Amino acid sequence: MRFRPCIDLHGGWVKQIVGATLSDQTPTAPVTNFVSDHGAAWYAELYRRDHLVGGHVILLGPGNETAAAEALAAWPDGLQVGGGITAANAKSWIDRGAAKVIVTSFLFDGPYLSKTRLTALEQAVGRDRLVLDLSCRRRADGSYRVATDRWQTLTNLAVDAVSLASLAGHCSEFLVHAVDVEGRQAGIDQDLVARLANDSPIPVTYAGGARNWDDIRQVETLGRGRVDMTVGSALDLFGGTGLRYADLVAWNRQQLA
Repeated sequence: MRFRPCIDLHGGWVKQIVGATLSDQTPTAPVTNFVSDHGAAWYAELYRRDHLVGGHVILLGPGNETAAAEALAAWPDGLQVGGGITAANAKSWIDRGAAKVIVTSFLFDGPYLSKTRLTALEQAVGRDRLVLDLSCRRRADGSYRVATDRWQTLTNLAVDAVSLASLAGHCSEFLVHAVDVEGRQAGIDQDLVARLANDSPIPVTYAGGARNWDDIRQVETLGRGRVDMTVGSALDLFGGTGLRYADLVAWNRQQLA
């Protein structure tokens, strides 16, 4: 298990946002936990210094391309990038320095996964450079369904053993935000972590709800070392009090030793 860092961009700023409050349909501003005084490149340089490989830069809406490009320039081939990625622009982000591209919404035609679009993405950058974001919401029946369009639209794609096995042949990793708990610092989605550990045949990173070391240990235990972890609002780097960045860096080094 590894600690994977993040750089979430909204309106050109590094922020921590309650993801479920993002919407294109309403002018209401999303619930924001933190706005940084530092630019995206500052964080990229920090992660590079501390050898935190596999982190992601996420563009939450328009106005973030310049900041994202600055982060990638600060650590070429060291960060993944997601948000608005399509078959038409995916290669351009690799050319700008992204190690991999992360894709969700483009993969869907309405609520349905488009195999044509998935094939186009794979052809554009190659399987090894493609990460599928399967961020999801839990339904009343206990199943998890992928959410797209700033997590506002629920698709018919279940996050389960069947879909993970099918999609694993087209990408190198999965990134999964637990949308219902993301940004709320109210604890991880334990059931989802356990399912990812059981069902994903390729590396997977979980995000959502982490608030303290108990949550890190739960991911380590439930994920059986097969699920990596990213931390946002609880991290002191983003104004949080539950987890210290320096401690996670030290812990990550021990994990890799």
